[in-house]
Amino acid sequence: MSGILNSSIGRKFAMALSALFLMFFILQHFAINILSVFSPDTFNEVSHFMGTFWAVQYLLQPVLIIGVIFHFAMGFILEFKNWSARKINYAKNNGAANSSWMSRNMIWSGGFILVFLIIHFIDFWIPEINTKYIAGDMSGLVDPNVADSGFRYYEELVHKFVPIWRVALYCLGFIFLALHLLHGFNSAFQSVGANNKYTKGLKGFGKAYAIGIPLGFIFIALFHHLKACCGL
Repeated sequence: MSGILNSSIGRKFAMALSALFLMFFILQHFAINILSVFSPDTFNEVSHFMGTFWAVQYLLQPVLIIGVIFHFAMGFILEFKNWSARKINYAKNNGAANSSWMSRNMIWSGGFILVFLIIHFIDFWIPEINTKYIAGDMSGLVDPNVADSGFRYYEELVHKFVPIWRVALYCLGFIFLALHLLHGFNSAFQSVGANNKYTKGLKGFGKAYAIGIPLGFIFIALFHHLKACCGL
């Protein structure tokens, strides 16, 4: 593994695999969260299952955390090495003419997404871990002492999207995610060698994913904000 990561091609390949893994997770995350718009009860049931099923908690969740850390760490490493190379190459070539603005600024969009992700963890993941493993409440109920108090998942989601500043931050975060994905999706498939007769279709799918999924998350945030504040 270390030998692969010591080469430029190996690092790009590993980066691409981690990106594809995280894109699958984002899709799964969206599929669950969009349920909160159409069926709060179903959203609560699925959220409770994902939050208590042992395979998700003790196998998939650690893999996800490792994948996130690896992806961002490898991204910063690749950017640093590219930056070192550009100091020499830009003296001979016009970098702006040979690459897109997004490809030259992936580090900035990635950095903002990292900050956004930390805030998201503080908003949702850390309180949930505290409730389940420190307080010892695996019931998922708003009040663990009251059987019919309702599940906390939907209530917490709606509560978080009441402040307009948080909604604005989330929307901005998903805009940066869309920009990041527009370049990252195609780059990931190129890095794993997916340049064939299906390339055009993959690019179309990548563009639809990069725009559609972030827009879907923005819709969720705005929907719950407007519903809570305006009674829609």
